[in-house]
Amino acid sequence: MGAGHDHGGGEVKHEKPLWWALGLTATFLVAEVIGGLLTNSLALLSDAAHMATDVIALTISLVAVRLSRRPPDAKRTYGYARMEAIGALVNGGMLFLVAGYILWEAVGRFSEPPSVASTGMLVIAALGLVINLIAMRLLKAGSGESLNVKGAYLEVWADMLGSVGVIIGALIIQFTGLYIADPIIAVLIGLWVLPRTWTLLRAAGQVLMQGVPDGLDLEAVRAMMLSHPSVEAIHDVHAWALASKEPILTAHIVLASATDDVDKVRETLAAALDEQFGIAHATLQVELVACAAENSHV
Repeated sequence: MGAGHDHGGGEVKHEKPLWWALGLTATFLVAEVIGGLLTNSLALLSDAAHMATDVIALTISLVAVRLSRRPPDAKRTYGYARMEAIGALVNGGMLFLVAGYILWEAVGRFSEPPSVASTGMLVIAALGLVINLIAMRLLKAGSGESLNVKGAYLEVWADMLGSVGVIIGALIIQFTGLYIADPIIAVLIGLWVLPRTWTLLRAAGQVLMQGVPDGLDLEAVRAMMLSHPSVEAIHDVHAWALASKEPILTAHIVLASATDDVDKVRETLAAALDEQFGIAHATLQVELVACAAENSHV
């Protein structure tokens, strides 16, 4: 079997930035909600709604991070590494619902756009933009390594875009008096967020459904193992991931000859899987005759 059997989630590198981002976002959320109500701006309220989901998303991310640090036990032999994907799934689902609601609410405002206090809208949105940029900076590094942190980062990114949109809307209203700019900006924010949220949901779902990890070519893996001179056939090949970057593979290997060194073949294949495909955990069952599983599995 391959080396590297730690399923506890490893060292948490990005917990402190999550705490800072949560503190900043939660502090500003109250001011933005009050400002949205006072200015009667749907765009600003949509930004506040996104910021509220930011707070929830960051909280979920922190809970997931802490749970993922728990070691395996008798009931959960792989530990809690999948909490990362669960956190991303919940975050994506919330953002999807919020964006859908904002789109629905905006449609009703197109026929009779209400008046909006553009100056207050502009000031609050500008402050929100600063908060979002700081939070994005804090989360950027972790977003490339963890689905969970990526979900929180996407929430903050969407909110940052919302703040920019609100600022543009406020300027348009202030200089032209076109209040319809407010629901238009809200719709544009929603349309930008939805497809990116769907991408996050698909990625989290792929992990939870034990799909082949992104970037792993299973046919190339098969070809590599079959190229070994002692391997006659392979079957029952499965690849999945516990978290964003922890691929796992199991396979049944049929030897070409009974005289082949079983342990050497297994060690050679495990080392090649790690070196060529980054699969540090491979469970390889070596056989002289293909077992019955070959007829019922991949």
